[in-house]
Formats: sequence, C-alpha cells, structure tokens
Amino acid sequence: MVRELEIAPAKAGLHEVTAEIESLVADWVRVTGKREGLCTVFVRHTSASLLIQENADPDVRRDLDAFFARLVPEGDPLYRHTTEGPDDMPSHVRSALTSTSLSIPILAGRLALGTWQGVYLWEHRRKPSRRELVVHLAE
Repeated sequence: MVRELEIAPAKAGLHEVTAEIESLVADWVRVTGKREGLCTVFVRHTSASLLIQENADPDVRRDLDAFFARLVPEGDPLYRHTTEGPDDMPSHVRSALTSTSLSIPILAGRLALGTWQGVYLWEHRRKPSRRELVVHLAE
C-alpha cells in the first residue's frame, strides 16, 4: 500500500509526523490483516529531510537546529546556488547530510519506535512550503 501525506510546516525546524504515519499503519493493518511489515517514508524535496529523534524534550530539536545552523551557515561565500535566497543552498546541504527516506519496522501492528522516538519532517527553509511524503507499507 502506498499513500501520500501533505505536510504544511509553519516554520523551519523539526515537525513531528509520527501520528500521521501511525494512522496510515493502522489503516494498513485494518485492510490487510497484517501485523508485521515495513514502513518506508520518503520526502519528495531537496530542501527538507526526515529524521527519527527524541520526542520528549523540545531542547533536543532546538539544539539540532542550532548545531546545523553553525555547521552549514547561511551566506557562506562558497555557495554559488542562491537562486531562492540565502537559505537555499544551506537547505540542500542540510538535506544531503541527513536523510530523505526512513525504514521503520512494523511490529504488532505499530511502528517499532522506541519509547522516546518520533518521526520528524525537518524543514530546512526559513520560508517553508507544503511538503509531500510518500509512505509505503508492505509485508
């Protein structure tokens, strides 16, 4: 089963999408009767990424944003690609350093995430736009 999710982040940063993906897993379990499988999530953009990260303390998300801002700063004279503004090329680099797809096992009809883990869309642009995720669920 393949489904698409539209996410509209309000700003740059990490946006948890675990509940939306779990809802698709629940539908898959209901339709197929399967309780074990694999959930693959893919983001269709080059300036956003996916991440499994702690979902309990918001400081983790803030610290990750701060670290990446220092690691891949805006305005670096090395960048030639600035067509869409000063955050354009840094967003591509940040996406390249993280992931555009994730694979998460499904056990007992649920995502096999750890206690403090959540699935996040990481919006790297300051002026975010609608993002598309493709979710593939299979045995």
